[in-house]
Amino acid sequence: MFLPSPWRQFFPGILAFAEQQQVWLDSAATAQKPYIMLDALTQHYQQGVANVHRAQHQPGERATRAFESARSSIAKWLQADAQDTLIFTKGTTEGINLLSQALAHHLQAGDEILISAYEHHANLLPWQQLALARGLTLKVLPMDADGHLDIAQAIAQLSTRSRIVAISALSNVVGHKQSLSALLSAARKIGAWTVIDGAQAAVHERPNLQQLDCDFFVCSAHKLYGPDGVGLLFARERAVPALRHWQFGGEMVRHCDYQHAEFLPAPLGFEPGTPSTANIIAFAATLEWLQSLDSQAIATHEAALHTALLQGLQARGMQIIGSPNCALVSFNAPQVHHADLALLLGEQGIAVRAGHHCAMPLLHSLGLAGALRVSLAMYNNGDDLQRFFAALDQALEILQ
Repeated sequence: MFLPSPWRQFFPGILAFAEQQQVWLDSAATAQKPYIMLDALTQHYQQGVANVHRAQHQPGERATRAFESARSSIAKWLQADAQDTLIFTKGTTEGINLLSQALAHHLQAGDEILISAYEHHANLLPWQQLALARGLTLKVLPMDADGHLDIAQAIAQLSTRSRIVAISALSNVVGHKQSLSALLSAARKIGAWTVIDGAQAAVHERPNLQQLDCDFFVCSAHKLYGPDGVGLLFARERAVPALRHWQFGGEMVRHCDYQHAEFLPAPLGFEPGTPSTANIIAFAATLEWLQSLDSQAIATHEAALHTALLQGLQARGMQIIGSPNCALVSFNAPQVHHADLALLLGEQGIAVRAGHHCAMPLLHSLGLAGALRVSLAMYNNGDDLQRFFAALDQALEILQ
């Protein structure tokens, strides 16, 4: 299977795995890191470190300039308008928790939060727990037989009590990418806030937040070839005033005495404590590098890998979950437990994910105890898939 990756050479972790006879097919969980990110981290620490926003000495001023330059660079990569706000978080999970708490004071008993049936726990549990605490209604928007969000039914479920619509742009289980523009437009017309979980989608298609008419967009650096512990929360200018501060500490304070405090506006007012300065700067360098690459060539390569993966699984009679069209495929082998299959694949050096994939309600609704997931990235190649299929055939020979 001749599907070479010209980008493989830029990822030392992938090269190390190859020397160890390991194949990384779990990039939907976390992506490997390019040299550019590692170099940016090293350079930052070698220059000497200082806290940002807090000192008048030269190291502090240098760190602050680099930090805020990273914010501007990342916002540019997101294709956000200049008047919109980018808040740094620890990841998508914290970003969604921030929104659920920062918007909670607007909600009254009987108000509605709408999510899809395929949400990751990170875009389910914050809203679920908020609904339980405040007597809200959590509506779960249905999927069709192919695992697509039924947009017409979703729009039909909007009402005058709908206050928040929170949807993933790409399911980490079903792997189907679809347009959400009609749903976002309908939600905006009734005054609901819209939240897009872009943790999976942003890796495979650069967001254009000038075109994607959502109020909030969240994603994680570690899935985008960046470092751990960094997330992005984009907030549209019109939506920022709705947010109330929810975490408290240093950095965010405008004025404070023993009994009262006033806080800075976004973004600094929502970034209490010491930020992950080095990782944020390194993430900005990673995104600048990604922007320099041929995005169409990457998309074509990933699509070819995905087609080969899907066809190979179908040829072997695997039970595919939904109708994936991007980045990943979740599946089960008839009469074989997914954990047993994952174990035998792992013993042969194939790294795939098995279980509920942090989407337990979705798997249960499909009558499944779990599934295997193969997920792809720009650094995978045809040899990776050949080794996967050879290991799969050997495992099935033992288990079936």
